[in-house]
Amino acid sequence: MPYIEMRHISKRFATVQANDDVGMDVNRGEILALLGENGSGKSTLVNMLSGIYLPDAGSIYVGGVRQFFRSPHDAIAAGIGMVHQHFKLIPVMSAWENISLGEKKKGISVNPFIEKKKINDKITEIEKRFGLYVAHNKKIYEMSVSEKQTVEILKILYRGVTTLILDEPSAVLTPQETRGLFAMMRNMKEAGCAIIIITHKLNEVMEISDRVTVLRKGKAVGTVNTVDTDSHELAEMMVGGSISLEIHREEPAPQQNPMLEVKSLKLENADGIKVIDNMSFALYGGEILGVAGIAGSGQKELCEIIAGLQKADSGSINFMGEEMLGLSPRAIREKGIGMSFVPEDRLGMGLVAGMSVSDNILLKSYGNTAGVFVDRTEGKVQAENIVTRYDISTPSVQHIVRKLSGGNIQKVLLGREIEMQPKILITAYPVRGLDIGASYSIYDMLNEQKKKGVAVLYIGEDLDVLRELCDRIMVIHGGAVMDITDPRSSTKEDLGLLMLGQKPVAV
Repeated sequence: MPYIEMRHISKRFATVQANDDVGMDVNRGEILALLGENGSGKSTLVNMLSGIYLPDAGSIYVGGVRQFFRSPHDAIAAGIGMVHQHFKLIPVMSAWENISLGEKKKGISVNPFIEKKKINDKITEIEKRFGLYVAHNKKIYEMSVSEKQTVEILKILYRGVTTLILDEPSAVLTPQETRGLFAMMRNMKEAGCAIIIITHKLNEVMEISDRVTVLRKGKAVGTVNTVDTDSHELAEMMVGGSISLEIHREEPAPQQNPMLEVKSLKLENADGIKVIDNMSFALYGGEILGVAGIAGSGQKELCEIIAGLQKADSGSINFMGEEMLGLSPRAIREKGIGMSFVPEDRLGMGLVAGMSVSDNILLKSYGNTAGVFVDRTEGKVQAENIVTRYDISTPSVQHIVRKLSGGNIQKVLLGREIEMQPKILITAYPVRGLDIGASYSIYDMLNEQKKKGVAVLYIGEDLDVLRELCDRIMVIHGGAVMDITDPRSSTKEDLGLLMLGQKPVAV
């Protein structure tokens, strides 16, 4: 009998059937991968297992005993804990304080400062048992992403859970940090824990899992043993048909002069910390230059400075002999510099969530309208052309943007920017949170721009994609350029070391 079993689980939100008669099980000493495209019901399913949602129908069993979880506290009491993709830690508190926060004994809250030694001894025991380690007194705001993740895992284990749910745990980790995470997971597995991992990285599913359950459109398609399948079969199960997992990279035409030159760019924040540290690089027409770095290495600031949304302290940004540094987005357009920017925050900076597809398309061109009235007819025509050309799934161009899927929202944004016929296209995490089908559509769109001679700056987090898609990869750490590498000869391990601020050792 499986240790955890979910039988005939259904959950509906208004008109959306998130889960429809889904079954899933996991054993002690096993790692189960949960796969599916966006909207397939993965998150809803594990949120019910972790006590965040109540199922409309179906039953949950732990060790053969039926459970009724009405809160995460109930799930933890039954030995089930979840580590979310976005950590729930208090930055100004130390690791041990976060781990013990909210602990109770017989219904009475524990004073952590009185029992500090006991708490730290207990944390040390857990670390030894599962092969984890974190500096107990280190503040959360001083930690790397992998350290914060370790604190989250320890926080769950501290409460005595035996089933661990990990949501996209390697999304922002370097290869070295991912190896450390997988080593932790294997130690937990050997200690008899049941582990459920949600991830979109098929190579990691093949490496770490024992079995894979695939969801599609709210239903369980099937469960397979990892040793009996491969990435292509899993992808086909996810999308319901054949799909290519190859990104075709055409060799760029040789360019004599760069289209964009960034020289000695510097920016400090209000605390005097270097956000952009003497950064210099060149971007050529007809190439995709990838940017890799751990979160917070200056990617966001670099994009916004080039796009004119933020001012640098010093340096130069030169577009074919035209200095751009310090110019506003409007001034950049008025100088005839063709630039489009697809920001990380799609519905914050890129699009207006409450406006229609058509009105969002108009946002980029309404300033060119003569007079005070906006030509909505022309905007509708533009929107319909973009919807057709980029295969955007929407009931109509009058549909509200926020009601579209993540992939279609991104296509609206990227399609609008491409239709401006830019010379330079800046994209920040354009496939973050998107499913396989939508992601490969975005890669095709970027490659089409490359063929047209557009200079593409691609900020990404998946090193496999960066190595397949990009012509060069610029690795940054702490706002500084560590190296600009050839992805044909650079390994993921080399890139990971550079992301951590270390130079690979020459063999």
